[in-house]
Amino acid sequence: MPKPTFPAVSILGYPRIGPNRELKKALESHWAQRTDEAALHAAARELQNSDLAKLTELGLDPTDASLPGDFAYYDQVLDATVALSALPTRFADLAETNGTIDTAASFILARGDESRAPLEMTKWFDTNYHYLVPEIGETSPIKANALPLVESFKSHAAKGHTIRPVLVGPISYLLLAKAEDRAAVGFDPLDRIDEVVDAYAQILVSLAAAGAPWVQLDEPALVTDRGAALAVPGALAQAVYTKLAAATQRPAILVTTGYGTAGDSARPGATAGLLARAGIEAVHVDLVRGAIPQAGFLGDLAGSTLVGGIVDSRNIWRNDLSASLALLTSLGAEVDKAGGTLAVGTATSLQHVPHDVALESNLPAHLPEWLAFANQKVAEAIILAKGINEGAAVIAAELSAAESAISRRTGFSGTTVARVRERLGNLTTVDFRRADAGIRKDAQEQALALPPLPTTTIGSFPQTTEVRAARAAHRSGTLDEAAYEGFLKEEIARVVALQEKLGLDVLVHGEAERNDMVQYFAENFDGFSETENGWVQSYGSRATRPSILWGDVTRPAAFTVPWITHAASLTDKPLKGMLTGPVTILAWSFIRDDVPLALSANQVALALRDEIADLQEAGIGIIQVDEPALRELLPLRAADQSAYLNWAVDSFRLARSGAADSTQIHTHLCYSEFGEIIEAIDALDADVTSIEAARSRMEVTEDLTSYGYSRGIGPGVYDIHSPRVPSTQEISELIGIALGSLDPKALWINPDCGLKTRGYAETEASLANLVEAAAAARANLGVSV
Repeated sequence: MPKPTFPAVSILGYPRIGPNRELKKALESHWAQRTDEAALHAAARELQNSDLAKLTELGLDPTDASLPGDFAYYDQVLDATVALSALPTRFADLAETNGTIDTAASFILARGDESRAPLEMTKWFDTNYHYLVPEIGETSPIKANALPLVESFKSHAAKGHTIRPVLVGPISYLLLAKAEDRAAVGFDPLDRIDEVVDAYAQILVSLAAAGAPWVQLDEPALVTDRGAALAVPGALAQAVYTKLAAATQRPAILVTTGYGTAGDSARPGATAGLLARAGIEAVHVDLVRGAIPQAGFLGDLAGSTLVGGIVDSRNIWRNDLSASLALLTSLGAEVDKAGGTLAVGTATSLQHVPHDVALESNLPAHLPEWLAFANQKVAEAIILAKGINEGAAVIAAELSAAESAISRRTGFSGTTVARVRERLGNLTTVDFRRADAGIRKDAQEQALALPPLPTTTIGSFPQTTEVRAARAAHRSGTLDEAAYEGFLKEEIARVVALQEKLGLDVLVHGEAERNDMVQYFAENFDGFSETENGWVQSYGSRATRPSILWGDVTRPAAFTVPWITHAASLTDKPLKGMLTGPVTILAWSFIRDDVPLALSANQVALALRDEIADLQEAGIGIIQVDEPALRELLPLRAADQSAYLNWAVDSFRLARSGAADSTQIHTHLCYSEFGEIIEAIDALDADVTSIEAARSRMEVTEDLTSYGYSRGIGPGVYDIHSPRVPSTQEISELIGIALGSLDPKALWINPDCGLKTRGYAETEASLANLVEAAAAARANLGVSV
């Protein structure tokens, strides 16, 4: 039978959080028991219907499966766990009588309950999105559950929208999973691939019976080193997709491979050709971060469609339509030689960008025409498809407008600042070094006189309704500067007093003046701009507003010093200055695409270096420079990683190298596979490093011990991404695991991350337990304070 035709233009996914964070509000209302599950589902349907109507209005055809059905209440990987009924053993009691996972159970997997920690959370490839890590063992249930996908398809079909159901592909799902704690040594989740593929085949049959013409299976793991090895002739990907393609009465399948080049990077397009010959009707390639396929490697596409992901879905700059059209024209010739057809799409899902530039009213006048958020990117894909299919003359006006905007961006003052470039040019190796760690340790012990197993927090304290209301009132002009400053000082005093009451050893000021750990710095650096409504989902109901780095970076004046010195004046205990590191500021912003990332990192580092000098001059003896995103930007292929780590580490060292020996520099990392970058963590040369560790029950300590890490280390003992309060016993057990392999003289006791998203009741109870557990550990060591 002839293969069904894939739409000439489509997108791989759309932002789920809602233009006004409708999903966040619905989820948090439900979790707070203000609304029932029926109300949650109704709010979700309303949001999805609105999004699909917007995509139709923008020009996608509602009848040809160009609309992606990628909505998820919490996370797309969690949805795959639900589709497979793959309940971890420790959550087995949550199964329905038929073995499936309902909505309430899925939220317990995501958020935990009183007796169980939630699924581990980590970064989705090299992005700031977090996914919930499946836990798979030898006997974990694997049973197809297509009902949520089928009901979603039917619901939208009734509204006139033929969606393309989206599911994480079977290979990526298992590569993203971890072995259950009780699994046998050597067990690999990929060992369950045959059962998982059988379940996927059943899901396909159910969707076909519901009338779905197309299904999208996302296989981004094929662009990683391990996945790439499975995406060559004779390897797993060929076997898996040959089997799925052979399923009877199934929808047509689109396999996507965003975030880089799938398979052998020296043979661009080979994996796409392999999947096409396996019987897959459409295969996607990332043309933004991946290599351009060549006919010689594509081979015989066997009539399949190659979807060219030409629109950048991870950054917000306007597409160079002329360059993209030229690339697509060239690629179209290659695809034609290989016996296939070309369609236009996005490089990945648009979940990584905000909804709409039109929602922004306070951007600098020069900026809007340079930008494209999700809705503008949909329009760009449609324009390019029109140019490919009808000729460049048809889109001449759009090509000209894009060229003019890009030209004005290049020539704008502030894009390049001579004095910034000159300062960078004058740097020498001395600017990246501090004294030997041993010398610094002696100086800091004398200056700080901290107890064994010192307790601290990562930086932020809960941002209450009152704090957010005061910030909003100040922003709107209804609360003047003096009144706002007075409010913040009172809040800081309250946070300092609470920490003293709890008995913490090293205090923080709580960051009440900061709306976000990156945006706050962007607001105080030239070269950045902030959005009003540029929300991007981070995980579940959490969303961030990444700032926009558009020009060279400078720091006009010190800005953290007044708040931190005020807090320090309220206590006799050491108080940490809190800064966000250069890599994290870039990773959690929309970055420039016109200069090397290393150049921007060093510009930010110099601005932070100046702030550290001012903090030190003001008497602050402990300064934390957070780099939670260090692992996040690590390239997916090992061959590319050393170059990144070199400049990333150098930018951190540049920021902190002006500190005196007696100034203790901390850093913080979270939600990463730390073992992969342990050498880089050591090379940061921070005096103390705090690391997320609670959800994984101190797995990181094995890496630290194997490496021989000798600096101060604070593996987190309190998971702040769950609302549960860990007991003193639970924290004591984690401290015990850490003490089993780490030097007590180097160990700090702290939460995983900042406390901004938590409430005060749970925070105070959790920190009280943390301090009590630390005291018990000291007693066991034979020391007291």
